[in-house]
Amino acid sequence: MRPPRAGSPTPQVVSDELRRVVERWHQLPLDHALSRMPSVRALVQSLADRVAGLRQVPRRPVPDLGPAVVMDQLAVMVFDLFRAAPATDPAVVADELAGIRRSL
Repeated sequence: MRPPRAGSPTPQVVSDELRRVVERWHQLPLDHALSRMPSVRALVQSLADRVAGLRQVPRRPVPDLGPAVVMDQLAVMVFDLFRAAPATDPAVVADELAGIRRSL
C-alpha cells in the first residue's frame, strides 16, 4: 500500500478510487447523474455521520447542492474521515467508493 500524499491524511488507495469516481461522474449525462444522486448522497451523509460521531458532535444533514457539487462534498467527507480517524481501514472506504463507481 502506498502512503498518503504529502499533506493529505487520505491513503493513496482511497485517493485513487475517489479520483476514478470523480472522473466517471464527470462523464455522465445530466439525467443519469441525477438518477444516481441518491446513492452518492447516501454515502456522503454516511461519511459525514461517521465524522460527527468521531468528533462527538451532533449529526447534521449534508445539504443537497446538486450534481455539480456532490463530488466535492464526497471528497471533503473522505478527507475529513481520515483526518478525524487516521486508523480508518482504507480498504473499506475504497470499497465503498468503488461500489459507487460501479453503480454509475
